[in-house]
Amino acid sequence: MGEYYTIQDVAEKTGKSQKTIRRHIAAKKLKATRIQNKFRILPEDYNRWIESGDYDETQDTETFSNLCDNPAMEYNDEVNWIDVKEECTSENNDGWKFPEARNGYNFVDLFSGAGGLSCGLTMAGFTPVASVEIMPEAVETYKYNFVSRKNFNEDVETRDIRKEETKQALYNSIGNRHIHLLVGGFPCQGFSLSGNRVVTDERNSLYLEMLNIVDHVKPEYIVMENVEGLRSMLNGKIEEKIISDYKEIGYNINVTVLNSADYGVAQTRRRVIFIGNRIGGINYHPKPFMEKYKTLGEEIERFMNMPESKANNHIFTHHTEEMKQKIMNTPEGMSIYGNYSDAWKKSPWNKPSCTVKENHGGVNLHPKLPRVLTPRELAALQSFPDDFIFKGAKKWQLVQIGNAVPPLLGRAIGIAVFKALQENKVK
Repeated sequence: MGEYYTIQDVAEKTGKSQKTIRRHIAAKKLKATRIQNKFRILPEDYNRWIESGDYDETQDTETFSNLCDNPAMEYNDEVNWIDVKEECTSENNDGWKFPEARNGYNFVDLFSGAGGLSCGLTMAGFTPVASVEIMPEAVETYKYNFVSRKNFNEDVETRDIRKEETKQALYNSIGNRHIHLLVGGFPCQGFSLSGNRVVTDERNSLYLEMLNIVDHVKPEYIVMENVEGLRSMLNGKIEEKIISDYKEIGYNINVTVLNSADYGVAQTRRRVIFIGNRIGGINYHPKPFMEKYKTLGEEIERFMNMPESKANNHIFTHHTEEMKQKIMNTPEGMSIYGNYSDAWKKSPWNKPSCTVKENHGGVNLHPKLPRVLTPRELAALQSFPDDFIFKGAKKWQLVQIGNAVPPLLGRAIGIAVFKALQENKVK
């Protein structure tokens, strides 16, 4: 087959159709290069696609269901990669563990959830100043970990970002403190087409609330995170609107998709990351640095013989003997329920986990034990530190974990922004 694989080669090797391979290239799952107007795939890119689990569409149904609007869509991202490997792999540079590793830059987190992105930015050395979140259990988790445990000076309460008093409370809690970075994973509902123009539904204006807060606070840099499927929604017009709206308030945006597994997370989880600034600087995205992906087994093996501990979120689900046998008999990569393959699935021990999703039932099967994974194990697959404790009933712990940005992805993004701030001599 020579130096490159063709689409036909990859289809034959995987048993997939050529149309499916093209969909994976369009979705940026499988990296390919155009040579003489034909796609060519390097063997190392093919191997990475297989080893990461990206070849399995059931791991990311969001992307492929939205891609149907325009399966041939391709993204020509202008990405400014920056090397973050040394900082991300140095234990001494972890601002979550060591207060002396903090860099003096402040951030605000909107739609913060339990604090996955905040945790990662804290690892990168940033200091959280304020956050906004509407889910009470997630707020309780955030307050416990960031205020009670880490002693950050934050006013953390359950708040609805759509209310004027919430925005005023946010501005009051910021006070005179300089905000260098504002981040948020806004929900992407509320967009629709009117003719050929994207409009935002005022009944669900969370995107506009974030835009207005950014315009008021005016941080040097912003980071927005969302599901990869947003890129193809309304044939890409939502992405165009986001970039245009932020340009109107002075921010230039660069956007691309990052896979958490590339930054040390033992999970295949792809998210679209918008990075913007208003100071004429460069928007850096962290360059992938994992030569070999961390596996599920490497991440959760330490919990194999750990007794149940509700205080540590290591909470077991109790099964009948019949169900235990079904779990043990389910092959790796498969589901107990056959074609219902997005639930009760057993990720392979020696590969990254499939995407940890929001669910109430803890239906990721343990590859070696007759039970499902505990909240503590799922949090580890999301790369949360073992001392990060989730509050609320177990079902709400699972929702918080599934909704979170993996902290190690957040750390890599934070270091990229930190380098940009330093390059522009921002104090």
